[in-house]
Amino acid sequence: MKISSLYRRAFSPRLRWLSSLAAVALLCGAGGLSAQVSLTSAIDLAIRNSPRVKSSQADVAKARAILGEAKDVYIPTVSAGAALGQAYGYSPYPPTLFILNASSLVYSASQRSYIRSADSGVDAALKALADMRENVAEEAALAFIAVDHDQQREEVLRQQAAYSAHLLQIVQDRFDAGQDSRIDLTSAKLADARLRLAVLHASDDTATDRERLARLIGVSPNSLRAEGGFPKTPVSPASTASGGPYANAAVASAFANANAKKLQAIGDSRFLYRPQITFVAQFNRYATFTNTFKSLQNTYGGLSADDEAFGVRIDIPILDRLRKSKAVESMADANKALHDAEFAQMGVLDAQSRLTHSIETLEAQAEVASLDQDLAQQQLEIVQLQLQSASAAAQPMTPKDEQNSRIAEREKYLAVIDNAFQLHQAEVSLLRQTGRLEQWVLLTGLNTTTPTAAQPKP
Repeated sequence: MKISSLYRRAFSPRLRWLSSLAAVALLCGAGGLSAQVSLTSAIDLAIRNSPRVKSSQADVAKARAILGEAKDVYIPTVSAGAALGQAYGYSPYPPTLFILNASSLVYSASQRSYIRSADSGVDAALKALADMRENVAEEAALAFIAVDHDQQREEVLRQQAAYSAHLLQIVQDRFDAGQDSRIDLTSAKLADARLRLAVLHASDDTATDRERLARLIGVSPNSLRAEGGFPKTPVSPASTASGGPYANAAVASAFANANAKKLQAIGDSRFLYRPQITFVAQFNRYATFTNTFKSLQNTYGGLSADDEAFGVRIDIPILDRLRKSKAVESMADANKALHDAEFAQMGVLDAQSRLTHSIETLEAQAEVASLDQDLAQQQLEIVQLQLQSASAAAQPMTPKDEQNSRIAEREKYLAVIDNAFQLHQAEVSLLRQTGRLEQWVLLTGLNTTTPTAAQPKP
């Protein structure tokens, strides 16, 4: 399946319209108090506002204009003019009121190859545009999941800081009562200071990534929030298959560009020893009121005021070293472009293989982190039950133990968030490498989720 046809089906005008409408609705928000943006909306807005996408669109327009130039040589070129004045001495050409000239190419062995080369250039430009959209989509997706990760991380760290402040108050009371040592109090103060510092760093990271996302999607960073999380649907081998002989749109564009240069070289090589036929036509309206015309009319007699001529001109180039050298240069350039495209294909396939194996490892790490957090949550529940139980125990639980368990559980959840962030980054990069990111997000964007157990149990 060609990338261009896949792209057209995935991003039909109706789907693009619905995506744009959803983006506007999310950004408007209720009462305009906050700008909430989903992953789908962020990618759509980034693509529509990207100067790089607009530049690629201009390249497509340029390629189409070049194709039009290659075809227009068969359409007659018409020009009009005049040659008014007075001739002195003998002149067989009397002054004219106006001149009408027309000419066009009828046949050239090279021109067909030039047209096919220009058509391949349009194909290369379209695929380059698709690749640029994927590039911008990747940048927006990574910025979105970074903001989403920062928001979750900052929220968890603030929860930890609240538990730490409560713990510090408990340790202070115990120290005043002589139950804890000064080392215990200093340790609690140090842990509390570290968490407050971590909150400040997290807040800075959130603000920095939010501003970057805002610049990409063209909105104000004030009150901007990433909502909806990452699509639930996991990135499967089927969703990352390129569906064609080329790894992604960038590689397809490189091969199309190499084909365009090859066809250009073929056209250059067919210039010599082949006829070139040109159609020419001319119409003259002489200035009958001039002395020159009257003199020629007296000399030749019956000279008409109108003069027409048309026919074809046939040229056969026999010796042209410049064109011959140009053909060699064009073929060398085409071979280089082909080898560069083959090298790009190998590089992309290697990157896809590495990312696929990396995702398998990150999925296993995410599962371990999630189970570790579940274990910490269960241990916290046990501590809370022991605190609520009136029965005596050999080692009774204290409020200090409860706050330490809460802080530990939140620390485990931070690992869950970080592992999910790394996994999503790898998935986005893999989808980008296969040229399926924009399509995948559009088709799965309505089915999103955030990591479970985001809120601690009271």
